[in-house]
Amino acid sequence: MSLVDPTAIIDPSARLAADVTVGPYSVVGADVAIDTGCAVAPHALIQGPTHIGRNNRIGAFTSIGGNPQDKKYAGERSELVIGDGNTIHEFVTINRGTADGGGTTRIGDDNWIMAYVHIAHDCQVGSHTIFANNATLAGHVEIGDWVVLGGFAGVHQFCKIGAHAFAAMYAAINRDVPPFIYVAGQFAVPRGVNAEGLKRRGFDTARIAAIKRAYRTLYMSHKTLEEACAALTEQAAHSEDVRRLAEFISHSERSLVR
Repeated sequence: MSLVDPTAIIDPSARLAADVTVGPYSVVGADVAIDTGCAVAPHALIQGPTHIGRNNRIGAFTSIGGNPQDKKYAGERSELVIGDGNTIHEFVTINRGTADGGGTTRIGDDNWIMAYVHIAHDCQVGSHTIFANNATLAGHVEIGDWVVLGGFAGVHQFCKIGAHAFAAMYAAINRDVPPFIYVAGQFAVPRGVNAEGLKRRGFDTARIAAIKRAYRTLYMSHKTLEEACAALTEQAAHSEDVRRLAEFISHSERSLVR
């Protein structure tokens, strides 16, 4: 506990690895577990039940693991689970889950969460994402791996955003965003394939070409959604990426950005 500033308040039931650092005036509440390699900056508030994995950086004035902002919440046990290697910048707020949403808000690994981001109750965030300043997730949102949200982007409750998608600054997302797609606007509409992001992650020319062909089928062919899905099923026989795109569409409950 020598790495905990003497002005910090640590609940006796909290479990901190021996090398966790906690800055001045931070508060770590009951039923919080923080694994090895983590650093908590000054004035942070972490409430439980919350489990924080290895090598995370928690910024100043963050509020992690607070009660869900859901009027139906009646004090039932719920939790927040954060994976490994995340950077959570200043003034970020992340709420625990609710009984109606499965009870757990979950953050994966290696996410870069910038200042003033809000992640609401029951959200499921994958790994390797980037949330720019003031991006906001309403409750029950699902975010795939490698998603990028621009500054002030907002996502409506229960929406899903597929892996490798990109939302521009100020995008207002009220429907599901398929994998690999770039969206922008209020309300957000598709603007193409996130080709630059895919290149940076090692997608070769053939893979990107297959995804672009699928995009044209879905958004530029004037087909109905049912017709486009049938065509994507055929294309998926030759592309694992298109198969994932088709599967995402088949499981969409809020309809797609169109």
